[in-house]
Parts: sequence; structure tokens; C-alpha cells
Amino acid sequence: MAIVELVMPKMGESIMEATILRWHKKAGDHVKVDETVLEIATDKVDSEVPSIAEGVITELLFKENDVVPVGTVIARINTNADAAANTAPIPAAPVASEPKFTAAAAPVAAAAQEASAAPAAGGAKFYSPLVLTIAQQEGVSFADLERIPGSGADGRVTKKDILQYVADRKEGKVIADVTPAPAAAPAAAAASRTPAVAATVASPTYNGNVEIIEMDRMRKLIANHMVMSKQTSPHVTSFAEADVTNMVKWRDRVKGEFEKREGEKLTFTPLFVEAIVKCIKRFPLINCSLDGDKIIIKKDINIGMATALPSGNLIVPVIKNADMLNLVGLSKQVNGLANAARQNKLKPEDTQSGTFTLTNVGTFGSLMGTPIINQPQVAILAVGAIKKRPVVVETEQGDSIAIRHMMYLSMSYDHRIVDGSLGATFLTAVAQELENFDPKRSV
Repeated sequence: MAIVELVMPKMGESIMEATILRWHKKAGDHVKVDETVLEIATDKVDSEVPSIAEGVITELLFKENDVVPVGTVIARINTNADAAANTAPIPAAPVASEPKFTAAAAPVAAAAQEASAAPAAGGAKFYSPLVLTIAQQEGVSFADLERIPGSGADGRVTKKDILQYVADRKEGKVIADVTPAPAAAPAAAAASRTPAVAATVASPTYNGNVEIIEMDRMRKLIANHMVMSKQTSPHVTSFAEADVTNMVKWRDRVKGEFEKREGEKLTFTPLFVEAIVKCIKRFPLINCSLDGDKIIIKKDINIGMATALPSGNLIVPVIKNADMLNLVGLSKQVNGLANAARQNKLKPEDTQSGTFTLTNVGTFGSLMGTPIINQPQVAILAVGAIKKRPVVVETEQGDSIAIRHMMYLSMSYDHRIVDGSLGATFLTAVAQELENFDPKRSV
């Protein structure tokens, strides 16, 4: 009997777990390659998980609404054709037979069990992390959530349902509950049904005039990822300054023609990515990761771009094979991924396989920043706001003072593998690429 194990896929660099929304197959069902087996959800995306082999499903190791760490086996498929034809349906494995987690995954698993238990208490509806995130962003209370008729399986509220509710509320077609809902509304509802247990937990006290806001699940994941990165990599940050006057004036001159011809806005981001890619080709060690004492140099150049969501959280969609794209291709990728991120339409693969990250702190007016490395990468580059300043310019007639468009760049890197000489040299190379921008280049 040939058994293939189906595991919970990794949905992005910062995603460590996902919720099982619905099983499309049950034990004993035949499944083909790439046929959907189940639906899963994270705070960022909802997605379908396809089968990786053809055969008969012999075991489902988790139930719907369970929160499962990535990499964990969730189902087993018998790929033996003869055995598949005669295999009797096997019921889903009981809790006692669920696979054991390693010590590293144990805290995640414990938190997952606690999170998944809350919505089920007292018969409350289950809401996917994506639906809860939208509810918090739009100020939809838990009481309102329970009144929304769901069009999903078993009456589950889908993304489409809650967005329609929000639209109807704005038009005055429905009256919203005035009670605000915290991010963990289902858990709070479950807690309210067990006052005896809640009373035994001492509530912390806060002095002064304060407002207490619960972290949403996505913010918790980001927080854990950032702490893990600082604990994993000894961070060093180098700074550089670039005169980007030629680039700014060129963009101002051609952006109208570019948008009219390509149907895409020309932002600075693809120009930054273009310069980074050129320098990575010269310094490939920047484009790597560490596995113990092994250096894994990535031949693909996949540039992640930190993108702010309407909720204030960050996500890092990835431009795959950025070195193979021209300026038009980079612009389409940048705009498409940014729009998908803001509309919660990113696919799981859109946030995977990044090898280097760019973050634009200048978008929010900052001159410079000290970004935290996006693990398992070894470097992240930040660009600050472009400001006009008087600077000394060397000319054939001698030095003079001129008004130029200036920008600070900063790069944090993992000092285990990237020394100061390499980090500073790479950053300086990027600054020089931007300064030497050809103002006469064609669109």
C-alpha cells in the first residue's frame, strides 16, 4: 500500500497555522491529482488545498474548524490502484490518534486548540479568520455577525456575505447593533457563557485614562514573527543617501504617457526594485538564507514589497523572478499585488518564496527607518521620503549649491552571514544605481 501524506501548506512567510473551513472529501472517497480536498483560511487569505496524488483518502486527521500548524499531516491518501478499489471507508481519526507535534510546534498547537474550541462552545457559529478581520475593520459587532444569513456550507458567513452586509448598512438598509465587537468576539461570547470559570481569572488593572484594544489574529502573527526575527538574526543597519533628481524628473515627464499607453500608473516602487535586482546580480550573497551552518544562495530573485493594509497591518506580496521583468512588467506586478493586498484578494502563492524585501517607509513621511528582517531572508532595504534639499554639486566650473531631490536608504542585514563590508557595499551600489538613472531612457 502506497500512502501519500497531505500536509497543511505554508501560506506565507509569517503564516504558521490555518483553519480548516470545510472538507470537500471524506474518508473512502476517490480523489484525483489537483482536485480540491478541503478549504482553509488564515487572516490574510482563504484558499483551497488540492490533492497531490490520485487515490483513495484513508484518513482525515482533523475536523472542520480545527486550527492546524503548517507542515502538519492533515490527511492520508492510498495511491495503490488495486487497494483503492477495495478500500472500505475509514472514519475520521479520533482526537486521541491525532499526530504528535514536535516541541517547537507544541505551543502553536495548544493555542490552536484553544482558538478553535471557542467558536464551538454553546453552538455558536464558526467564522473564518478572514471574516472576523473584515468585521473588525468595518466595526461589525458579534451580535450583527450572528444575524447575517450565511450562503456558505452549513449557513457559514462568507466574505461575500459580510461585504454585502457592510454595503447594505452604509445604504441604511440594515440597522447595526451599537455594541462594539472585539477582535476575538467568538471567544468572548464563549467566555460569557461560563461566568464561573471567568471569575477565577484575575483581570489585570491599568492606571490612568486608558483604552484597551485586543490584538487581532493577524497582528499577533506579525508580532510573533518580528520577535522571532530579532531573536534569530543579529541585526545590523547601514545607511546611505542618494540624489534621485534625475529619476524624479524622468518619472514626472513620462508617467502620463506611460499610464495612457500601458493602463498602469508608474510609481517609484518598480524603479527601486529594478535597481535592487541589478545589485543582487552583482552581490548574490545578499539573496540567500541560512539553514544551520549552511548558506542557501537563491538563484531566483523574488522581491517582496511590504504593503500596508487598511487595517494597519502589513503583508509582503512577492514579485517572482523580478530579474526577468522589464519596467512595464514590474509596474503591472507591483500595482496588481498592491491592489490585491488592499482588497484581501491575495492568493497563498502571492506571499511565498520571497528572497529579499523592500519596504517604503517614505510613504508615511519618514526620512529613514531600521526595518526588521523578513525571515528566512538575510536582508531588507528601506527607502525614505524623497525631499528637496540644498546640496553641494560638483560641476566643471567647480562646486556649487543646488536644490536636489534627496532620499535616504537603510538596510538591515543578518550579521551571521552579511558582514558590514558586504552590507554597506551593496547598499551603496543601490544608491549609485538610483543616482545614475538615465534621464533620457525610453519608456
